[in-house]
Amino acid sequence: MPIAVLIIPLLAAAAQTAAPPEPPVVVTGHAWAPFISPMGEPFRAHSPTDDTLANWFNQADLNHDGWLTAAEMQADSARFFAKLDSNQDGKLDPDELIHYEWDVAPDIQVNSRQRRLPAEAAASPASEHWQASDMDRSDDPGGRKSRRHKDEGGLQGAARYALLNIPEPVASADLNFDRDISLAEFSQAAAARFQLLDPGHSGALSLAQLRQVQAKAMAANLHHKHRDDDRDQRIAIPLPPGD
Repeated sequence: MPIAVLIIPLLAAAAQTAAPPEPPVVVTGHAWAPFISPMGEPFRAHSPTDDTLANWFNQADLNHDGWLTAAEMQADSARFFAKLDSNQDGKLDPDELIHYEWDVAPDIQVNSRQRRLPAEAAASPASEHWQASDMDRSDDPGGRKSRRHKDEGGLQGAARYALLNIPEPVASADLNFDRDISLAEFSQAAAARFQLLDPGHSGALSLAQLRQVQAKAMAANLHHKHRDDDRDQRIAIPLPPGD
């Protein structure tokens, strides 16, 4: 019997018993939507599978035991503070704050072009143009005013890409409102934000827990419909009621 006749049935049997193909890689990195850490540091995707939330968590988890503590979050905040404190005088002054908002994390600007969140579908060219346009134009073709009102019900600034509803996480650490942010203030803000992420006061947070917080924050931004009499149910600083 020809050898080829024997090989073909063997190949067919091997194909039937072969392991099923591996599932496709889940794409978690999104260049258009950075992750903003609780203290305001942006983490951007550099590859289609880059997990930006995990990048921050693994950096902040200093002993790499899979749990983030308040002390570790404060240490991570001190590292980021030193990065922002360009003149090394122990405080973040207005010029350094401007550098943060315009150069380090321009995504947090409330009036900047809205970048799509990971769960959002790609916007059409028309909607991309509308997002980049002047929000104060008097003309209203195509019912933009109603769309604008709906968008205003979502998260603002850094909160669009973060775990907490804090639009400007660095400036909001100025606890005494003297326009300078000390390391002590930044550390105190980090401890307070850890408590917001840990309402059960367990003292340690896992990456899986923070993924759940992130999913809720994204859902709030994508599906929240704002009305003037709404109460803000989102985590962190409540928004004032509408006029």
